[in-house]
Amino acid sequence: MTTIASQLQLVAQRMERACTAAGRPAGSVQLLAVSKTFGADAVQAAAQAGQRAFGENYIQEGMDKIAAVQALEPALAAQLQWHCIGPIQSNKTRLVAAHFDWVHTIDRLKIAQRLSEQRPAALAPLQVCIQVNVDGGASKSGVPPGEALALAQAVAQLPRLQLRGLMSIPDPVAGFAAQCAVHQRGRAVFDAIAAVGGPGLERFDTLSLGMTGDLEAAIAAGSTLVRVGSGIFGVRSYAAG
Repeated sequence: MTTIASQLQLVAQRMERACTAAGRPAGSVQLLAVSKTFGADAVQAAAQAGQRAFGENYIQEGMDKIAAVQALEPALAAQLQWHCIGPIQSNKTRLVAAHFDWVHTIDRLKIAQRLSEQRPAALAPLQVCIQVNVDGGASKSGVPPGEALALAQAVAQLPRLQLRGLMSIPDPVAGFAAQCAVHQRGRAVFDAIAAVGGPGLERFDTLSLGMTGDLEAAIAAGSTLVRVGSGIFGVRSYAAG
């Protein structure tokens, strides 16, 4: 078994134990493998081990990787799902709309409108999540919790997009209880929007919370998708400059 395959198995076991501890069904949480800074060969290895959903923070890197995986193994590449989980500038929306299946980082209506306008008609609707800044960091991306409902309702009306849920990336905190508490803030915003419902919110079912270090707490708080990078691929080595 390759290292990536064995790490995927360990993460799956952690997720299963966390679901059991939270009284949730096994398999109720999706794993998103965060492949940023790792090459197409790492994605290929994970895909060969059964992983299908991959997250990329950097748009150009993600596009290059999508093309490279397609060249390496076309039949397998056709089964993969690509999630944009990094910030999106206005001049990058066309690339995201054309090459990704999901976007987790909608925090402005303008970006959602551009993605809607630029999503190719031949592709399925782009699946999107609202990013919420649950712990109030001034320099962080995400809409404030009090503005999330209005943004969600506006995004839900846009053609070529399907609003699926919420995502948050709170600052790391120590201890299971503290991690649960901060993730519960995201869960509360998600529940409030789901309770209001309305047109375009029929598939509002995704709560993207938790990473390698806090996936157990995120699952306890109700996450339906955890974003794991180093737990699968190892510690990242960022190039200088």
